[in-house]
Amino acid sequence: MKYITRTVWILSLVSLFTDIASEMLYPVTPFYLKSIGFSIVSIGILEGIAEAIAGLSKGYFGKQSDVTGKRLPFVRLGYMLSGLARPMMIFFNSVGWVLTVRSIERFGKGLRTGARDAMLSDESTPATKGKVFGLHRSLDTFGAVLGPSLALIYLYYYPEDYKTLFLLAFIPGVLAVAATFLLKEKPKSKAEVPTRNTFFSFLTYWKSSPIAYRKLVLGFLFFALFNSSDVFLLLKMKQTGFDDTRIIMLYIFYNLIYALFAFPMGILADKFGLKKVFIFGLLLFAIVYFGMSFENSISISIGLFFLYGVFAAATEGIAKAWISNISDAKDTATAIGTYTAFQSLAALIASSMTGWIWYRFGAEYAFLTTALATVILILYFLNHFGRKSVGSS
Repeated sequence: MKYITRTVWILSLVSLFTDIASEMLYPVTPFYLKSIGFSIVSIGILEGIAEAIAGLSKGYFGKQSDVTGKRLPFVRLGYMLSGLARPMMIFFNSVGWVLTVRSIERFGKGLRTGARDAMLSDESTPATKGKVFGLHRSLDTFGAVLGPSLALIYLYYYPEDYKTLFLLAFIPGVLAVAATFLLKEKPKSKAEVPTRNTFFSFLTYWKSSPIAYRKLVLGFLFFALFNSSDVFLLLKMKQTGFDDTRIIMLYIFYNLIYALFAFPMGILADKFGLKKVFIFGLLLFAIVYFGMSFENSISISIGLFFLYGVFAAATEGIAKAWISNISDAKDTATAIGTYTAFQSLAALIASSMTGWIWYRFGAEYAFLTTALATVILILYFLNHFGRKSVGSS
């Protein structure tokens, strides 16, 4: 695997440690928030706002990374902010405090994402993008297997001791930050842009971006408008009658499947085309959300979470590889940052809307709405991205 460079391995390990820290907490966070008085609707709004902050900062700092020609400072500081903020949620129970800490953690993600993905893109070629991004997603997601597993073991011996668990998550976060000091900055020329770079200046990229980029991102954003936080999948399992242990085990299983399939999906995408693999993932997503609209047995739930893991493997890394293929190398961080900025704003709407539909009409309608929207999106990609479309193969 000569195409997997030292930088790709280090970035993948950094993401591994970071996901161990964040995913120790992610599956228990909705239950912790409910225990201190958060409703389904307020959890949805909280997740949406946090993701919107992450998205806007991804756009700005992706642009800033291209402007300065530097990647590493954004990567290092971003991981540092997230690692420090994550355990602080448990110090106070107020809505304002939880929102502030969650926002700082997401801001750190926004600070690093565009620059990190640009570093990955710089380490690959159009023929190896799927593999490079696939390996990164694979190790990243193995962290999402180890993190909940550690949480499950801890909560088995210390039931509902969420506060200590939040503090323990600080340890792998520190290891992730330490690993960033093994990275080296590659000399890059600065992008030719106006000297003034405001927080929303990345939006100007949309006007000058390739038509293929805009068509692709519009499709991705339509999906983001209906793809709400995974928190709702966990809450659906809770509503169905699953206990915390089974829910966390399902979440671990989903991430294990994601991790195992991410790299093979990247190989398939490089061989058969990014579009084909991405549409395959969307089809699986529609099946999962249709299935989640019913009350399911444990065996059916396992099957749905298996498909959900394959969906994630076939779409998340592939989407960024696809975008980087149709963007100029000097604009990679801006292109990915602009997309993720819009995506996170869409996530604010998606999580808030899903929470409202769930509250007003019931969980089954929330999941059916998303499944139907995904079918429409599949038709869009089939009609607007032909066999010879730019960057899709």
